[in-house]
Amino acid sequence: MNHIQSMVTLSNGRQMPWLGLGVYKMSEGQEVTASIEAAIRNGYRSIDTAALYQNEEGVGQAIKASGISREELFITTKVWNSDQGYDSTLKAFDASMSKLGLDYLDLYLIHWPVKGKYKETWKALEQLHKDGRVRSIGVSNFQIHHLEDLLANAEVRPVVNQVELHPLLSQVELREYCKSQGIQIEAWSPLAQGKLLDNEVLKAIGAKYGKSTAQVIIRWDLQHGIVTIPKSSNPKRIVENANVFDFELTAEEMKQIDGLNQDQRVGPDPDNFDF
Repeated sequence: MNHIQSMVTLSNGRQMPWLGLGVYKMSEGQEVTASIEAAIRNGYRSIDTAALYQNEEGVGQAIKASGISREELFITTKVWNSDQGYDSTLKAFDASMSKLGLDYLDLYLIHWPVKGKYKETWKALEQLHKDGRVRSIGVSNFQIHHLEDLLANAEVRPVVNQVELHPLLSQVELREYCKSQGIQIEAWSPLAQGKLLDNEVLKAIGAKYGKSTAQVIIRWDLQHGIVTIPKSSNPKRIVENANVFDFELTAEEMKQIDGLNQDQRVGPDPDNFDF
């Protein structure tokens, strides 16, 4: 990978950009449309949203306004917990697509592993995939035991597992399991919601390359083979977050960053989340 449009080939043969823009907590309208327009203008081709974020309409407007052909873009959204189940997932998908104004989706994810529901939800995703309405299907926030349970009956294997992942929560065991199953790991909240921006280890490494701590973290993700979607609505940061393809961390620096892990979450624990 040597530029912002570098792609990883997923286990189903489809390609996905290594770096994308996450739009969590961006408000519908000006904030989300301006952010996406800035991202696309600066080379981003992957946008990650969700029904929960309530900004799918703005995402769709920004895609339309961008002038970039649909085939060049990689759009992800997710089914929310209260919509899980077979029929309700199909309905939720239609609602998302109507808001996005798209004919097909590149990646559709189950947002959280809602107990007793995610297997039926997965059947709905398999149907959408079979119908050609979604090119790739995957999950988000699934632990190893959720994946094992899903894979026991799945006709189509998930190609992506999007999870909270950053140097304070490096998820090594989950990463290794997903790799063994051909499931691409994708990091949400890669900057730990700003908790790492003043970390001395990261600052020292950044100083060596003339890079910010955020850029060092994103580079660490990429060198570990992790797809990453840093969120920012600041055009300067959007550009900065993508400016990570002109340096490489040494094996020693990678090890130093690995050593920051504390199994510390900034978001909910998938096993103890009030669905």
